[in-house]
Amino acid sequence: MIQSRFGFLVLFAIAAVSCANARADRVADFVDGYLKKKQIPGCAVLVRKDGEVVLSAGYGMANLEHGVAVTPKTVFQSGSVGKQFTAMAVMMLVEEGKLSLGDPVSKFLKVPSSWSAITIRHLLTHTSGLGDYPEKFSLQKDYSEEELLKMVTTQELDFEPGEKWAYSNLGYLTLGIVIHKVTGKFYGDFLQERIFKKLGMTNTRIINEADIIPNRAAGYHLVKGELKNQEWVAPSVNTTADGSLYFTIEDMAKWDEALEQQRLLRADSYQQMWTPVELNDGSHASYGFGWSLGKNALGHRLIEHGGAWQGFATYIGRHPDDHLSVVVLCNRAGAQADYIAKVVAGYYIPGLAQRARPAIKLDPVILNSYAGEYRLGKRLTVKVVAVDDHLETTWLGQKLILSPESETLFSEEDSDRKLRFITARGHRVTSAVISVPEELTLQRVAPATP
Repeated sequence: MIQSRFGFLVLFAIAAVSCANARADRVADFVDGYLKKKQIPGCAVLVRKDGEVVLSAGYGMANLEHGVAVTPKTVFQSGSVGKQFTAMAVMMLVEEGKLSLGDPVSKFLKVPSSWSAITIRHLLTHTSGLGDYPEKFSLQKDYSEEELLKMVTTQELDFEPGEKWAYSNLGYLTLGIVIHKVTGKFYGDFLQERIFKKLGMTNTRIINEADIIPNRAAGYHLVKGELKNQEWVAPSVNTTADGSLYFTIEDMAKWDEALEQQRLLRADSYQQMWTPVELNDGSHASYGFGWSLGKNALGHRLIEHGGAWQGFATYIGRHPDDHLSVVVLCNRAGAQADYIAKVVAGYYIPGLAQRARPAIKLDPVILNSYAGEYRLGKRLTVKVVAVDDHLETTWLGQKLILSPESETLFSEEDSDRKLRFITARGHRVTSAVISVPEELTLQRVAPATP
C-alpha cells in the first residue's frame, strides 16, 4: 500500500512538472515570435500562481551592442509601474499619522491659491486637475526639487479637483516632494529603507545612469522601423516619484508576494488603495492609489498598471480572485507589455485567453473621414491614413495597422492598443483617443487632403 501510494505521488509529480514545462514552452514560443514580429529586443516575464513562482524567464536581448541576453536578473526601468511604490510610501505615512488623505497639499508645500482644494487623495488618484509635463520642459536639464515644484505649480489646472479623472505624472512628482518634506528624506531613500530592503528587493532602486549596475538592460526605440538607443535625460529627471525605478522580475516576485500577504500595510489600507476613486458627482473612475482597477475576461478583479519611459515598457497585472499575477518588462518604447502579459495569463487560466476581435467592414466614406493629422498638445503630431479596409499610423516609430471593431473604435490585431475617434454632429471628427496603455487625447488638426 505504501509503495503504491508513493508510486502515485511520483507519477503525479512527474505529470505536474511535464505540464509546467509544456506551459513554459508555449509561453516561449509566443513571446519569442512576438518579439521578432514587433522588433522588441527583449522582455522578462514573471508568473506567480497560487502563491508560487511558476515562471521566471528572459527572452531576447538585454543589450544589442554587446549581445547580452535577458535573464530573470536583468534590470529594467519601471516607467509608471513605479507609481504604486510611491502610493505605498504615502499610505505608510498615513498609517503613522504623519499625513492624511484629506490633507491639502498646501499643508506641506508652498503652492498657489488655486491649489487650495487639492488633497493628497487627489494626487494619488489623478483627480487633482494637474496635467502632464509642459512642452517647454527640458528632459536634458538638471532641476532642483524647488525648480521642479515651481514648474508644477505654475501649470493651470485643467479642472476643479475631484471633478474628473485625468492621468497626471505631475501629481506623483508632487507626492515625492511631499514625502521628502514630511520625512526629511528623499523619497527614493524612504522607499529603499522601508520597502525594498524590508522585502529583500536587492536590485530595486532609483535610476542612476552613472553608477555601475550589473545586469542593466539598454533601452531602445524605433525610428522609421530601425532600433535606436534611448535618448539621455538629466539625472534629476530620472529620480522623480512618477516612475523612476530600476527593478527585476525576481524583485517583482517579492513585491507581488508582499501585496498578496498584505505585509506592509493594514488590510483596510489595501482596501483603500484598490477601491475606485469617487468623483465630486458621485460617479467613480477605475483607478485607486497607483493602480488601475478593472475586470478580467472572467469578470473577476484585475489590479494592474503599465509603464513607459526612456526606451522601456512595463506591466504588472494582478488577478487576486484567480490567484494569478503576471509581470512583463520590455526594453523598447511602445512595446505592448500588457498584451504580452494578458496572453501569458491565458496559458495558466484558459478563461483569460485573449480572444480574436471581430473586425467589421466600414463604409469607405466613414473610414476616410478619420484620415488626417491629430495633435497631442504641443508635443506630437500623428498622421492617420486610410488604407483599403483599415487605418494606418505611426506611434513612437512603430507602424500601427488598426482594424475597425465598431464605427469609431479601431485596434491592432495582436495587441491591446486602441484608437477611438470622437465625433460631433454630422460625423465631424474632433479628436482621437489612443491607449498606450494610458489614454491620451489627440485633437484633430486637419483632415486628409484629397
